[in-house]
Amino acid sequence: MGGVTSSMAAKFAFFPPNPPSYKVITDDATGLQLLDPFPHRENVDVLKLPTRRGTEIVAVYVRHPMASSTLLYSHGNAADIGQMYELFVELSIHLRLNIMGYDYSGYGQSSGKPSEANTYADIEAAYKCLEETYGAKQEDIILYGQSVGSGPTVDLAARLPRLRAVVLHSPILSGLRVMYPVKRTYWFDIYKNIDKIPLVKCPVLVIHGTADEVVDCSHGKQLWELCQEKYEPLWLKGGNHCDLELYPEYIRHLKKFISTVEKSPSRRFSSRKSTDRIEHSRRSTDCYEAPRKSTDRREKPRKSIDRPPDKLKTNEYKFNNIDKLEKYRISFDQVERSRRSVEYHEKSRRSIDQQLEKARKSVDWLDRIRAA
Repeated sequence: MGGVTSSMAAKFAFFPPNPPSYKVITDDATGLQLLDPFPHRENVDVLKLPTRRGTEIVAVYVRHPMASSTLLYSHGNAADIGQMYELFVELSIHLRLNIMGYDYSGYGQSSGKPSEANTYADIEAAYKCLEETYGAKQEDIILYGQSVGSGPTVDLAARLPRLRAVVLHSPILSGLRVMYPVKRTYWFDIYKNIDKIPLVKCPVLVIHGTADEVVDCSHGKQLWELCQEKYEPLWLKGGNHCDLELYPEYIRHLKKFISTVEKSPSRRFSSRKSTDRIEHSRRSTDCYEAPRKSTDRREKPRKSIDRPPDKLKTNEYKFNNIDKLEKYRISFDQVERSRRSVEYHEKSRRSIDQQLEKARKSVDWLDRIRAA
């Protein structure tokens, strides 16, 4: 029964376009791989990547000259990178990002058959290419998962603790929950995002249409509630499953999100709302906790939401909130400057009084001479 249900879920999950919307050809003059029928762009690479499950997937990499982040885009159902190609180019321009999109096994010109296990291997191959070929660091990568693409996206994000961010676009709670309103997770279910999303440590943006007829908006809302680090979600009123990019709010909200997560970690973390309840739950004894041994840092790495404690020069206290320490320092500096300013003016006033007194005595002395 479980195998049958899993097979049914897989059939409902995967609808590769037939025939594919593109072909991969090799340019005779340059030897470069091109995506036919699209015109060649100098800033676009077409790649074939081997996966650990023996398939070969097709990917495109779009460069932006001003990019400081790279978006790894896992597309939704009934689409391939030929249909997504122009969107990738537009997103790269508007968001100032490098973008890699890829086709799952059995989609487009990628070999093999689509399955949950294969999509996990597919996204790993794309991520590995970003690191090894393009020199992208985990801290500079944003994972983007649309619909079914939220499955491999959340799975990989849960295993990468230093990711810059995650975007979930019309995401699913799980494959089975799209078809049936089940309240628990069964072993034969696929893409168990509901169980994995609490493990994602980076900021998560959820985008969902309120009129989605394929994946109900409640999927996105429940996933957002389960995030460790929530970012302001975007619930597009009247938005369906495949038209969210047409809303002006879509690109505006994405720009705002990218701008926020691209700030330096110290600035971003200090302004994060989700840390408020963590700070409130800490006890005052945390301030007097004994320093950990150096081995503790290796054995129990801090979560990305933690900040290393700052010490005063006296080494008598610890502050978990660097902003509080900064305010104390600024206040102290202001008081010190004010005190010095008052002392300076007081000295100046005394000096002027002394000079006036000397002048007055000189005038008196001259008057006495004249009178004599």
